[in-house]
Amino acid sequence: MASAPAAAPAVTFQPGRRAPLPPRCTHSERGVSFDPGSAFYRSDSAPGRDLAVLAATLHRRRRPDPSAPFLCLDAMCGSGVRALRYLAQAGADFVWANDASDALHPVIVGNLSRFEPVPPEGQRRWVVSHLDATRLLAERYLRREYFDVIDVDSFGSEAEYIRAAFLALKIGGLLYLTSTDWRSARGYGGKCSLSSYGAYVLPVPYPNEIGLRMLLGGAAREAAMLGFHIKPVFSYYAYHGPIFRAMVQLCHGKEDGISNYGFICHCKSCGQSQTFGFDELGQISCGCANRTDATSITVVGPLWTGPLHDRSSITEMLNLAVEWGWAHTSENGVTLEKLLGTMIEESDPRLPPGYIRLDEIASRAKVNSPPLGTLIHSLQKEGYAACRSHIGANAVKTNSPISSCIVVAREIRNLR
Repeated sequence: MASAPAAAPAVTFQPGRRAPLPPRCTHSERGVSFDPGSAFYRSDSAPGRDLAVLAATLHRRRRPDPSAPFLCLDAMCGSGVRALRYLAQAGADFVWANDASDALHPVIVGNLSRFEPVPPEGQRRWVVSHLDATRLLAERYLRREYFDVIDVDSFGSEAEYIRAAFLALKIGGLLYLTSTDWRSARGYGGKCSLSSYGAYVLPVPYPNEIGLRMLLGGAAREAAMLGFHIKPVFSYYAYHGPIFRAMVQLCHGKEDGISNYGFICHCKSCGQSQTFGFDELGQISCGCANRTDATSITVVGPLWTGPLHDRSSITEMLNLAVEWGWAHTSENGVTLEKLLGTMIEESDPRLPPGYIRLDEIASRAKVNSPPLGTLIHSLQKEGYAACRSHIGANAVKTNSPISSCIVVAREIRNLR
């Protein structure tokens, strides 16, 4: 692997081959028109593409060498809408759009050529291929063709593609991972999560966050095997699907990531969660009682236990969304200002993994559920870090012990 910028791969058209005409436009995302044709397309996933474009644009602007070509690879492009948006909105100099189905070739080419017309001969700003994603990424690595952004939008688990993607990524580049493996996240397939992500997962009250941490943990493990570590730019859970997405940056050295890779322990008896490192494996317990039943303790991992987002990156993404006029408009029910604002709050380094649902607090306190905003404000007044979670509705992320949440909930109800 090398960090030196690679030149855009030269692509030449075959003489006499006629390019297909762009398909008729039937959809639009943030002003970019395209036709999904027969490809699988979900308008609900537009916010995830918004986040990717914002992060990629900022990454392009921050490059050490602005004159180097900015290269993006979409390993499973479907209709090509993500590749098109990297080209049209993120300012990519070259985009490689790949999908295993060659039946989608006219659709992908038509959509990309709508923004960047196909020249009669010579080089172009995009190329379309139809290869297995692992083979494509391995070939780019063997040919020393490294990319600034690689997008792997797979169904099920993407774990099998992570290492190949890192090999084809420039050091410092961004890898956008997607998983729809909700069964493993909910602890229904412990052996599957172990084989795919190296994590044994059992049911806990915040499975959707576990899904993101499982995904990040798998990426951290693969990066460490190659002598690197990752820094999450953002992590995004979408209810439709459900879908787990994480944008990570590949960084030099593997030692920096060890402290964020460990185990999460949840006690069913008191409702408290804690994190443990590898050096504490023999000490995992809960202090809620001297004779805690061992069956009440659930341990999951190893997985990512550090922050889900980088606060400075999320803040810049929000500023860019405001600049582009994206922040206050709703795309499929998601407002970027609200989403990114919540992610900024979730980036507080004092916040541990997991969240606490209001109904659990109310049940243990034996009161009606307190208003979420009031609970958060009250916990903050007590000196705790507390905020909403973009992952779990009617849940609070806090470093407060659940016993304090119960006390505060009772106080709120008694004052009313």
